[in-house]
Amino acid sequence: MAAAGKPESEAVVDRSSLVYGRIPIEQVSPVVHDGRRPATALPGESIRVAATVYREGHDALGVSAVLRGPDGEERQRVTLELKAKGTDRYEGWLTPESEGEWSFTVEGWSDVFGTWHHDAAIKLAVGQDVELMMDEGALVFERAAAETDRPEEQRRLFAKVSDHLKDRSIPAGQRFAEATDRGILAAVAARPIRALVTESRAYPLRVERDKAGRGAWYEFFPRSEGAEWDPETGRWRSGTLVTAAQRLDAVAGMGFDVIYLPPIHPIGVAHRKGPNNSLTPGPGDPGSPWAVGAAEGGHDTIHPDLGGFDDFDAFVDRAESLGLEVALDLALQASPDHPWVQSHPEWFTTRADGTIAYAENPPKKYQDIYPVNFDNDPEGISREVLRIVELWISHGVRIFRVDNPHTKPLWFWEWLLGKVYEIDPGVVFLAEAFTRPAMMQGLAKAGFQQSYSYFTWRNAKWELEEYLQEISHETSAHYRPNFFVNTPDILTDYFVHGGRPAFKIRAALAATASPVWGMYAGYELYENVQRPGAEEAIDNEKYEYRPRDFEGAEARGDSLAPYVRRLNQIRREHPALLDLQNLTLHNTDDDAVLCYSKTKTVMDDDGEHEDTLIVVVNTDPHAVRMANIDLDLNELGLRPEDVGDDGAFAADDLLTGASWRWGERVWVRLDPFYEPVHIVQVRRSR
Repeated sequence: MAAAGKPESEAVVDRSSLVYGRIPIEQVSPVVHDGRRPATALPGESIRVAATVYREGHDALGVSAVLRGPDGEERQRVTLELKAKGTDRYEGWLTPESEGEWSFTVEGWSDVFGTWHHDAAIKLAVGQDVELMMDEGALVFERAAAETDRPEEQRRLFAKVSDHLKDRSIPAGQRFAEATDRGILAAVAARPIRALVTESRAYPLRVERDKAGRGAWYEFFPRSEGAEWDPETGRWRSGTLVTAAQRLDAVAGMGFDVIYLPPIHPIGVAHRKGPNNSLTPGPGDPGSPWAVGAAEGGHDTIHPDLGGFDDFDAFVDRAESLGLEVALDLALQASPDHPWVQSHPEWFTTRADGTIAYAENPPKKYQDIYPVNFDNDPEGISREVLRIVELWISHGVRIFRVDNPHTKPLWFWEWLLGKVYEIDPGVVFLAEAFTRPAMMQGLAKAGFQQSYSYFTWRNAKWELEEYLQEISHETSAHYRPNFFVNTPDILTDYFVHGGRPAFKIRAALAATASPVWGMYAGYELYENVQRPGAEEAIDNEKYEYRPRDFEGAEARGDSLAPYVRRLNQIRREHPALLDLQNLTLHNTDDDAVLCYSKTKTVMDDDGEHEDTLIVVVNTDPHAVRMANIDLDLNELGLRPEDVGDDGAFAADDLLTGASWRWGERVWVRLDPFYEPVHIVQVRRSR
C-alpha cells in the first residue's frame, strides 16, 4: 500500500490512442465505409461537408474543413457554419477543381476572438471587469500578431489593435467598438484566431471526370436504325452500325452527349423470344439482345447483322466527331447457345434435374437467358469479364451500362471496377439496378459512378419532394442517379394516361433535377401504348425491329425533339443544373405544384457570380394548377443589388421567354396543355 500522501501511480498521460482529441469531432461526412472507400465528386462540383463538433464549457468554438489535392497540398480551407442552434452539427462546401485522388479533414478549434468578443460585449454592457476585458482582448490580438504564418498586413493590424485596447485614455466602449468594427471582423473571419486546434483523420475524396456524373444520354437499338422491310422474303432486313451512324447527327442535334447501345453481340437461338415477349418467334424475329451469345461468339463478338469491329470503330469515331461518347451494355449473362455454356459450365447454376437454371424474376421468366454463377469459379469468371471490358476499352468504349448488376456479388464489382480504374480512371460504369435501396447504395459504394433510380416511379409531388431531398442531401456522397425518363422495359401508367403533357413534364424534371438524365428512342414521338399486362411499350423493341420516322414527325410538329433540344441547351448554358447537392425545395400550397432551385457560383468574363435557376412544375398532366410559392431567398444567392426596393428580383422564363418580378411569395398558373413547367433564371445585376 502506498504511503499516505503519495500518488498511487506515476503513469504518463498518453492520449495518442484515445478516441477523443482536445476538441471532439464526430460523424464526419461525406465518408463511405469509414473511409475505406472514397466519397466521390466531379470537377468543379461543390460538395457538402459536415461534422458534429463540440467542446466542454461555454467558450466559443470554430470548425473548418480543409481540402487537399492529389499532391497532398492544401487547396481550400472553409469555415463550417452551425446548421441549427443546439445541434452541434456544422456544415459547409468544398470544391475540388480537377480529377484525381483528393482528401479532406475537419478541424475543431477554440475560437479565441469569438470567446472574448462575446464575453466583453456582455460585461461592458453591465460595467463588469471592463479594463480586465480590454487587457484580455489586447492579449488575444497580441498573440495573433505574433503568429509568423499570418499575413504581414494582418500582423501589423492586430498589433495596432492590441496597443489601442491598452490605451486607457480612450473610453473603453470606443476601444471595444474599434476593435470589433467591420474591418476587424472581416480580417478575423478570413483568418480566425485559433487555439487548441484538433484535426480529424483524412478522408478520401475521388474526383472523377464529368461524364461520371454529368451528361444527357440517348438510347437506341442499332438494328432498328436503317432496318427495312423486304417484301420478297416477308422479313425485316436489319439495320447496321453503318446505318445507325447516320442517326447520330440527329441525336447530337438534340443536345445529347452520350449514345448508349444495348448489347451488340450475337443473339442465341434456343428459347428465343418473339414479338411482345412471346415464346413462339417467327423465322425472321431477331430475339432479345440481352440473350447474349450464339455460334458466332459471345461478349467479345459483334452480331454479324450489325457488322464488324471496323464498323464499330467507325461508329465510335463518328460519334466522337459530333461530341458524343459511346456507352455499351455489359450484360453478364448468356443465352443457352453462348460458347461459355460448353467451355465453362461451372460458370452457371445446375439444378437438381441436371438442367442449367435460366433467369427468373417471378412471375417473369427469361428462358432465353442463363445467369452467371460467381461462386463455382470466381477467379476464372472474373478474369474473363475483365478481359472483355479491356477489349471494348481498346475500341474506344469508356462508358458501360451494366445490366442487372444487383444479381452479382458486390465483391466482384468492387474488384472489377477497381482493376479497371487502375487501367483507366476515366472509365464510367452505370448500374441498371431497380432493386432494394441497400443493394443500390451498395453498388454505388463499390464503385459504380452512376445508377438507374426510382425517379421513373416518382410522379406525385410529395413523392418527388421526398426523393429529390434524398438524392441531393442524404446519399449524394456516393450515389449518382441517372434520371432516365423511360427505358425499353419501362412505360409507366403516368405516360399512358397523361399523354403528351406527361412527356413534357417528365423530361423537364429529369433534365433539371439531376445532373445526368436519359431517354430511350421513341420518347420524343410520345409512344405511350402499353403491352397488355406489362409496364412496357407494346411491340417492344427488345424483341423486334422498330424503325421510326423521326424526321417526318418533327416536320409535322408531332415530336418532342425541339423541347428536348431546348432542355439540353439550358443545361449547357447553366452550370447550376450540373451539380447534384445544390438542390433546395421551396414550399407551395398546391398538392401538384413542385418547386426547387439550384444555385452555383461560376466564373465568367464578367467575374464571379451566382447562377440560379428556379424550376416550377405542374405534376398533374390533366389539369391547370395554380399555386402560391414561398421562396427561400437565402438559398437563391441574391445580392442587395439584385433586389429592388420592392423586395423583388427579375425572373426570366427560359422556356417561354416571359419575364416577371418575383419575390418571397409568388403566384403561378401552369397549364399542362400549353406549358406545364417554368424554368426561371434569376437575373443578376452586373
